Amino acid sequence: MIVFVTGGARSGKSTYAEGRAARSGEPVTYLATAVAFDAEMRDRIGRHRAERPAHWVTVEEPLNVPAAVQHAETPVLLLDCLSVWVNNLMFHDWKDAQILAATDDLVSAARNHAGTVILVTNEVGLGIVPDNALSRRYRDVLGWVNQRCAQASHEAYLLVSGLPLTLKGKP
Repeated sequence: MIVFVTGGARSGKSTYAEGRAARSGEPVTYLATAVAFDAEMRDRIGRHRAERPAHWVTVEEPLNVPAAVQHAETPVLLLDCLSVWVNNLMFHDWKDAQILAATDDLVSAARNHAGTVILVTNEVGLGIVPDNALSRRYRDVLGWVNQRCAQASHEAYLLVSGLPLTLKGKP
């Protein structure tokens, strides 16, 4: 089963996804895509690590996310997040078509997972049109990635101010 969780920054999407994973009662793999590129990000990643249950398996993979999903052995996999993954790929000069092909690989790996895959991502298409080409490209590519993942999902939720709105599947 694929569960898609989206929302704006600080909307509660990660908290919702983590709660969903914890309530399953199953072993969880937390697939983190962030890179500690400065002191603030190192602190942020450290706080996130400390807040997760100690018995969860943590895999940190900024680029080859489809392979990490494919190799996950726990019944529940929580991927946080697609937004950072797309940023990482763009930073490494991936072309749009390469990113979308990797997304298709990710969706395939998630479909083949024996349990539940929870995908967390930011919704970046609700604001104004960005003022520069790189930001517009990021918004567009992430939007296409999100669409592919949401369409493949069995359940989809939009978090607004900590409240989940059901987009698809059971409430």
